[in-house]
Amino acid sequence: MQILPVASGKGGVGKSLVAANLSIALGQTGRTVILVDLDLGGSNLHTILGIRAPETGLGTFLAGKGKALEDTLIPTDYDNLLFIPGDGEIPGAADLKSHQKRALMRKLINLSADYIVLDLGSGTGLNTLDFFLLSSRGIIVTIPTLTAILNAYLFLKNSVFRLIDHSFSAKGPAGPYIRSLKSQGAALQRTYIPSILPELRVLDPEGYEKFVTQRGSFQPLLVMNLLEDPKDGEKAAKIRRSCVHYLGVDLEHLGVVYRDSLQDTALSSGLPIIIYKPQAVLSLAIRRIADRVLEQTADGMSLPDMDEVDESYHTADLEAEIDFDTKVQYMKDLLHTGALSEGDLVETIHMQQYELSRLRKENQLLKSKIVKAAEAGFSV
Repeated sequence: MQILPVASGKGGVGKSLVAANLSIALGQTGRTVILVDLDLGGSNLHTILGIRAPETGLGTFLAGKGKALEDTLIPTDYDNLLFIPGDGEIPGAADLKSHQKRALMRKLINLSADYIVLDLGSGTGLNTLDFFLLSSRGIIVTIPTLTAILNAYLFLKNSVFRLIDHSFSAKGPAGPYIRSLKSQGAALQRTYIPSILPELRVLDPEGYEKFVTQRGSFQPLLVMNLLEDPKDGEKAAKIRRSCVHYLGVDLEHLGVVYRDSLQDTALSSGLPIIIYKPQAVLSLAIRRIADRVLEQTADGMSLPDMDEVDESYHTADLEAEIDFDTKVQYMKDLLHTGALSEGDLVETIHMQQYELSRLRKENQLLKSKIVKAAEAGFSV
């Protein structure tokens, strides 16, 4: 059984859509899959699956109402796929106590399936990080905007900080030093992790060795979602460089997925896109990602070497080019057959221009903040 946590540094990047469609794709290969909505407090994964609001779910289990976790499993209309809803409406479901979290983790690990896909809440809450770290090969979903890429990196950085928490005892010799780091608040995010490791090694050699081992087996998987252009896919390499240099963690590329307006149509129809239109560019991309997950499982989820990770980025760049050409050709075919009018095409171009304009404004705002921060630093 393999656990596949799916996370994102921020909302709105299509994390839940990836988790749902990937689960269906894996189930279609004959593997048994359990999809779990762990976005506690904001669960809506059932809407993507076309399921009405369930009466029971994780909230029922966590509230201790005599329900075993297996009792919350509900069948779906998709091959080999079971679903555990989140029950976000139950008060307190988002604020797990430590004992609840540990109990839920034990139950999840003991579920019977080939794959347990965890759709986590966005952001870097401790509960989200701990569920992400249930697997050394969790999936981080992001999009090619500057803020989303930064948030994906910060999510992984917080994951490494969490590994430090797990490795060094709070009552051990490194405990006071780690607590002093945490007390810095926002400044902690600017901490250069390689700079604190020598101090931790001196204070607690045993904890340091444990951390090195845990970090060595931690190699998350990246999905770049909502691409508009092949060049968008190149931004994945920037996240990888930052992770290697600043975190000592490599990041394998799992695949790219283009933006597709059919996704909204599929949602309004109550069907996942991989079911609504199996031959859509988006659906084919999800199946490629599922194939890579299957390949890794066949290899025992062992960590790839540097050449294999490099190859994953080259392959993703090539797929971005191929999918873009396929998407353009599809638009041409629709135009020639009359299924797409010139007015529709003009509207599509206008929407893309609006998106580009929004991204430019976002970049300008971030640049101005960087300049102000730099000026404030110089004045000090």
